[in-house]
Amino acid sequence: MAEVVLSLIVFLLPLAYSPGPANMVFAATGARFGSRATIPMSLGYHLATWAVTLAIGLGFAGAVGQMPLLLKALRWAGALYVLYLAWRLARAGASSSKAISGLSGMRDGALLLLLNPKAYVIIALMFAQFLGRAPLGPVAEVVLITTVFTLNNLLAFICWTVVGDRIAALFRSERAARRLNAGFALVLAGVALWMLLG
Repeated sequence: MAEVVLSLIVFLLPLAYSPGPANMVFAATGARFGSRATIPMSLGYHLATWAVTLAIGLGFAGAVGQMPLLLKALRWAGALYVLYLAWRLARAGASSSKAISGLSGMRDGALLLLLNPKAYVIIALMFAQFLGRAPLGPVAEVVLITTVFTLNNLLAFICWTVVGDRIAALFRSERAARRLNAGFALVLAGVALWMLLG
């Protein structure tokens, strides 16, 4: 079973740690508000990840895969949501508790996962590759794969958040912070465009 888990982690490494919509949002949020401020957002994202992955693993993958219009709608909704986050980040002023809670709450994290069509595709591919390989019953195997996937994503997001936080340490003044906000807002706008074209 350890061999299956290790293979799964190797499969997930490039997917979880490469730049993508959620990673860029977490890096931008970490850069603007610090690593601690992303905890509620991360909690929302990873609870949604676990629930969605479990649901797909228990049989909903076929339904999602057979609805191309649903995937297209998710792509557009996700891109619009990332643009909305970019707009909010660009408008954020000095780091206040109101700004932090307004931009990085549990709801934002859950929506970021739910509106990300790439996540659904990766989850379906993961189950197609790994379901039936562990010496467990079907439900236990789905729970194992779901848990490994969620924890791997959590570690990736911690890395991206810390990178963003460290970048922010270079931008201490209000003027520099506003420039950093604008820069990350542009990055998020680019991510939204990539979501639409990808």
